[in-house]
Amino acid sequence: MRFNLPLQDKPFDVVGMGLNSVDFLTVVPKFPTPNSKMEMLQFSKQGGGQVATAMVALSRWGVKTKYIGKVGEDELGQFSLHSIRQEGVDVFSVTIEPQATNQFAVIIVDGSTGERTILWNRDHRLMYRQGELQKEMIGSGKILHLDGHDIQAALQCAKWAKEEGIPTIIDLDKVEPLTSELIREIEFVITSSRFPSLFTGISDRKRALLELQKHTSGFLCATLGEEGAMAFINGEFLYVKGFKVKTVDTTGAGDVFHAGFIYGLLQNWELVKILKFANAAAALKCQNLGGRKGIPSLEEVERFLLP
Repeated sequence: MRFNLPLQDKPFDVVGMGLNSVDFLTVVPKFPTPNSKMEMLQFSKQGGGQVATAMVALSRWGVKTKYIGKVGEDELGQFSLHSIRQEGVDVFSVTIEPQATNQFAVIIVDGSTGERTILWNRDHRLMYRQGELQKEMIGSGKILHLDGHDIQAALQCAKWAKEEGIPTIIDLDKVEPLTSELIREIEFVITSSRFPSLFTGISDRKRALLELQKHTSGFLCATLGEEGAMAFINGEFLYVKGFKVKTVDTTGAGDVFHAGFIYGLLQNWELVKILKFANAAAALKCQNLGGRKGIPSLEEVERFLLP
């Protein structure tokens, strides 16, 4: 199956509106217990955030990208903005919010498994206020990529994109009161493994995805970690297996998966090839610490996928 999207002639291939962050990553021998001390095995400070990291990955793969979001007027905001700009992503429409602290996260990575626990902080002033976003900037790309964290802003952007006939993709991992309304506006809903159950209250993976499908007429897919990805399309489940690698850190794997999916859409690949590419890119990312450092090159993904 191919989607054959009628992509318009736009200044950018992809516009992303959503989170950016500064990630403080630490690898420990095992997850800490209360009232204990432990030597870190590794530490790194990197740019992060779902949409920002996806735009960075796409830019490294030769895609013309634009990032829209807010950064704080502090050292962390400067660091985050620079980390995006230096990758060739257009940041002209990024807003520097006066007196706000940029979003940041402390990420504890279990060195034995590569699984991570994220402790995050987001200043409420980083949410867009009514009238701050402009339809022209949102509609300047062939594809619009969103996350569901600044829900009011994401909903407005999705509606603008629909008016302009621009395909939308969303990265969902949390549920808010307007999430159901937002999903109805999106053409490609790609969620974390836990989201369908969080949204529907159904623990069974397949039944949860079936229930979630009732809320959208678009394409629906859930990422499953090293198991791969599961989509529901044309009334049938489609599983595309993931890849097992020596996992160092899973941070950013979902962000890179979304970038891989978008890249495949731009190439008009067949669906199974898109999901296989996205799975491979996400798996390779897990071999390095942090969401940005681990982004593989196109050549690395292509070599990895060779028979």
